[in-house]
Amino acid sequence: MTTRPIDPKVSIGHVHLKVADLERALGFYCGVLGFELTQRYGKQAAFISAGGYHHHIGLNTWESLGGSPPPPRSTGLFHLAILYPTRASLGDALRHLIDDKIPLDGASDHGVSEALYLRDPDQNGVELYWDRPQDEWPHAPDGSLAMVTEPLDLQRLLRDATPVTLSEDL
Repeated sequence: MTTRPIDPKVSIGHVHLKVADLERALGFYCGVLGFELTQRYGKQAAFISAGGYHHHIGLNTWESLGGSPPPPRSTGLFHLAILYPTRASLGDALRHLIDDKIPLDGASDHGVSEALYLRDPDQNGVELYWDRPQDEWPHAPDGSLAMVTEPLDLQRLLRDATPVTLSEDL
């Protein structure tokens, strides 16, 4: 098989999640994480975004209304990852999770990023993270990337948090 490199400017634009209860999912993604509702398709689907984009996440019940999460040891989505622009904004997200009593599955410092891991109401894995500047990423002596998985200091992350404020111009 011949491989070709993908255009380095490609990015992942959105994800669609099958959910059992649309209103419950909206309560989590909009009410807890702070996404805004951009469009609804009746009672079966909704599209949400950050910053006015058409949608970052689609939520639908087309094949999953009243359903249950996939069983362990089955294929499917491991987690979706939501990139925060700064460490301070990730700290603010942590504060919201604590305020809303959303438990964490884990919290890691990967050297290149810091991440919080949790579950949405449908038990989909969710990663909230921020990337360190590329010039701070750890490298092995041969120059290759040397990511790690170390415990994340949550108290320090909370101390560094800055509440997100929206401009009045938006």
